[in-house]
Amino acid sequence: MRVLFAGTPQVAVESLNRLVADGFDVVAVLTREDAPVGRKRVLTPSPVAARAAELGIDIIHANRIDEQTQERLAALDLDIAAIVAFGGLVPEKALTIPRLGWINLHFSLLPAWRGAAPVQHSIMAGDDITGAVTFQLEKGLDTGPIFGTLTETIDPADTSGELLGRLAVSGAVLLSQTLSGLDAGRLVGVEQQSETSYAHKLTLVDGKVDWSLPALVIRRRINGTTPDPGAWTELDGQRFKLGTLTPQTEVTDLAPGEVRIEPGKQPRVLVGTGSHAVELGLVQPPGKKMMNAADWARGILASGTVDEVKFA
Repeated sequence: MRVLFAGTPQVAVESLNRLVADGFDVVAVLTREDAPVGRKRVLTPSPVAARAAELGIDIIHANRIDEQTQERLAALDLDIAAIVAFGGLVPEKALTIPRLGWINLHFSLLPAWRGAAPVQHSIMAGDDITGAVTFQLEKGLDTGPIFGTLTETIDPADTSGELLGRLAVSGAVLLSQTLSGLDAGRLVGVEQQSETSYAHKLTLVDGKVDWSLPALVIRRRINGTTPDPGAWTELDGQRFKLGTLTPQTEVTDLAPGEVRIEPGKQPRVLVGTGSHAVELGLVQPPGKKMMNAADWARGILASGTVDEVKFA
């Protein structure tokens, strides 16, 4: 079975590794072009490209599957294409290039959370269960018939990065099983049913914390946007990044955004919300690295500016 693997970020690497380990003939990898990374903006291959190079697989770099890219794909005599978080649309003309089409591994229980950021939106919405599906790619956005499904419980403390990490592993197995079933002719797709929801790509704005909301909603927002695009608030007009936090249901005397630092060997940083307070775990002040909130609090206590600290 001649397979094209299309993917870009780290979450797709597990699937590439699984297909190779399970003996599929991955004849090429399609991934996005090298992109600038870090403060020095160094052009860097995608995680999938880096792994494909280690495996000795031919790499096709393309941000868009244009006519030239389609010609290259057609020349590969593909049986099937497996796609995991490629980061670009597959045009209608390209869908018929592989004999069995394109099989997408998507990290939600379709038709729930179609779109670019399903895991993040599932956490922010307070879902108890999520999962992954394999489905036939077609013209519509994540609308094709489903071949396989798995489920995963969402823990209240899960960040999107942690949940995606687990789904990447289990989803890779599901993708491999789906390709094997299609190759053997024993799988038939099932049309999607139930209500549809959409998961737009997150931007920096989505990570902004509104302290007037209940603590549970804030926690979900922070967990859903961790690690990307990142949660943040404002302190003295500057962006102050936030890591995960812990609800403190017994503390109800702080106004939304009001900060209280409780001194001690391990200072506690409490912030008021629309319900009860939360305790910060990790923070990143402007121009500094991520640190324990206790370490940041020691600096604030030493400076004598505790009364001036309030998040907006």
